[in-house]
Amino acid sequence: MARKPSPTLTEAELRLMQVLWTKQTATVGEVVEALKNAPLLAYTTVLTMLRILERKGYVRHQTRGRAFVYQAVVHRNEASHKAVKHLLNRFFNNSLELLVLNILENEKINSGELKRLKKMIEENESEDSK
Repeated sequence: MARKPSPTLTEAELRLMQVLWTKQTATVGEVVEALKNAPLLAYTTVLTMLRILERKGYVRHQTRGRAFVYQAVVHRNEASHKAVKHLLNRFFNNSLELLVLNILENEKINSGELKRLKKMIEENESEDSK
């Protein structure tokens, strides 16, 4: 039985998207070349993954001569936001509070990060009181 497609980016898909976000447009060969320092992916594997990304709505292609030139249609921030929403729904019952508490309880946060978080909370509270 075929596996259900992931609504968010898989690790391998994210690697391809990072190439497209950096280069803005790329052929399959250019994506393969850009990934040469990572675990090797065959040309046909990259082509298949780009087609999957296109079906998922993350990329589109244009034909230039005989080559397909791919470009991201979903920006990095949008993909990141979608992944966080998926995580929030899947593990934290759509509760931002549970997500933040989990991070605060299980991760080391340096003082600079804590100051930025406190400032954001204060700004959010002041906006809510308006």
